[in-house]
Amino acid sequence: MASRLNASYVSILQRSCDIFAIYGALYIVFNLNSIEITHQAMLVFLCMVSLFQLIGGLTDFYRSWRGISLFNELIACLKNVLMSSCLLLPFVWFYSDINIALLIQYFCSVLFLMGIMRVFVRLIYAISFKIFKKSRNIIVIGDSSKALKLFNDLKKSEWIGFNPLGVFSFNSNYNTADYNGTADDAVEIIQNQDINQVYIVTTQQNIEQVDNLLKFLSDTTCSTVIVPELFSYDFLYSRVEDINGTPIIPIIDTRIKGINILLKRIEDICFSLVILLLISPILIGISIAIKLTSEGPVFFKQTRYGLNGKPILVYKFRSMNVMENGTKVTQAIKNDPRLTPIGGFLRRTSLDELPQFFNVLLGSMSVVGPRPHAAAHNEEYRKLITGYMLRHKVKPGITGLAQIRGWRGETDTLDKMEKRVECDLEYIRTWSLLLDIKIIFLTVFKGFINKAAY
Repeated sequence: MASRLNASYVSILQRSCDIFAIYGALYIVFNLNSIEITHQAMLVFLCMVSLFQLIGGLTDFYRSWRGISLFNELIACLKNVLMSSCLLLPFVWFYSDINIALLIQYFCSVLFLMGIMRVFVRLIYAISFKIFKKSRNIIVIGDSSKALKLFNDLKKSEWIGFNPLGVFSFNSNYNTADYNGTADDAVEIIQNQDINQVYIVTTQQNIEQVDNLLKFLSDTTCSTVIVPELFSYDFLYSRVEDINGTPIIPIIDTRIKGINILLKRIEDICFSLVILLLISPILIGISIAIKLTSEGPVFFKQTRYGLNGKPILVYKFRSMNVMENGTKVTQAIKNDPRLTPIGGFLRRTSLDELPQFFNVLLGSMSVVGPRPHAAAHNEEYRKLITGYMLRHKVKPGITGLAQIRGWRGETDTLDKMEKRVECDLEYIRTWSLLLDIKIIFLTVFKGFINKAAY
């Protein structure tokens, strides 16, 4: 409870400092440019504060920063300020006294002051804990890499009063380079020193030892925290929640839920409409070329798995003389004889996938997400790759993390498909609007043309 209250105090102080930075930047910029702070300017300030707090809630910006480096915290500040600034632009569009140069000065000032404030918060906490000597002595007990990572993360949290003394193993044959001793050594330290908190990382192998250790700790005043083994599974987004006081731990979930679903849908509609408008001449040209060079329809509709594994019809420009959509679908290979005269070019440049922006507009796909595979391939790979079907926790996309990292085209080995799925699951775990924009930007420059796409 104490650590939760401490985290709350940090969050309150951070929120207050952020508001001060947003207003302080307004005051500095307007005074440097000899501009009076009018009611309209104050409205801009209030909008910026509201948008920043809203974005902060959506991105979990005011979570506990224990174990997070100052650099990563400042990067998070940068992302939230940029997102808030983009949303703020419509509010200042009709305010003629605020030009682009003034806005850039303001946003840069906000970033500078916010960074200074975040450093200030850490210094205040670090100095106060040293002066009043209220640091919490902590030890970690566990055998897995999770225990070592936890100890290193706690070392980064010394600024909020954590004083990690060591990490101890349940195994008597421990690695002296990584561990400070055994669990028995930890017990001796707890008995002889003032230890405030003990983190116990459990595995299937040390359940009995953990049980004995808990019996000992129940006779002390140490706060005890259990880190269950299930957190070692790195499938999807995991967190701790409670239902009316009952702790629950979702481990197979996605960040794209609630308000984030609406935000991603707005992103999809805006991008798909703009892109379809821009590429309409290309769509018409490719359609004519397909009709002139081969017999058959312009578009090819194939059944694929969509959100939650439900079947959807995905639109593509026809690039082959066959229309495979059954229980057996043969992947395209180099110099595939089934390709139409322009089919190879369409596939190498990903132009055959442009009609999928209609799928995005209709809501069955997203601009960014895991690529939809043929139903036959899904049934094959779900038996071979652990967690394969988890990629369907979000809508399939036209481009994705796997595509910009080069894992597209023919998957002639299981290893290639595993790499693609690994990227898909990483995308679901780490999703944000900023990540989507980054993937779209990189796709334009490196994701469309690929020599592995046949």
